[in-house]
Amino acid sequence: MQLEVGTVLDGKVNGITNFGAFIDLPGNKKGLVHISEISTDYVKNIEDYLKYGQEVKVKIININTNGDIKLSIKRLYENPENEAKSRKKGIKFEKAHNPEKKKSFEEMMSMFKAASEEKMSDLKRNDSFKRSPRKNSRRAGI
Repeated sequence: MQLEVGTVLDGKVNGITNFGAFIDLPGNKKGLVHISEISTDYVKNIEDYLKYGQEVKVKIININTNGDIKLSIKRLYENPENEAKSRKKGIKFEKAHNPEKKKSFEEMMSMFKAASEEKMSDLKRNDSFKRSPRKNSRRAGI
C-alpha cells in the first residue's frame, strides 16, 4: 500500500510516551502522533485520550526523507479550507488587528513610533527613579 500525505488510515496504538503515541499502520509501517496532534483541546496526559492497543483513525500529515511518518488525529475533524488558511503567515496578526480597515505604511509607522516613544519615556522615568539618591539612606551615614 502506497502511503501519501492526506491519506486516512486505521491504526492501532502500539506505544505511548510523554511526547506522543506510536501507531501501527497497515503494511507493517509505524507512525507517530505528536501530543499536539491528538486533540484540539490541550493534552496534558496522552493516556486520557489514547490507550495501548486502541484502534484509531489517523491522517498522514508528513512523510520525511527518512521514511518517518507523522500522523494526526485532530486534523481528521478540521475543515480543509481552515487548515490551509491557518498555514498562511501573518494570519494571527491580521486577526489581532482590525482587518476591515487596512492602514497605510505611514499610518502603521506613525502608530509604532508613538508607542515606541511612550515605552522609552516610561523606561527613562523608571531608570531615573532608580538612580535618584534617597533621603535617609544608609550610605549617607545616617
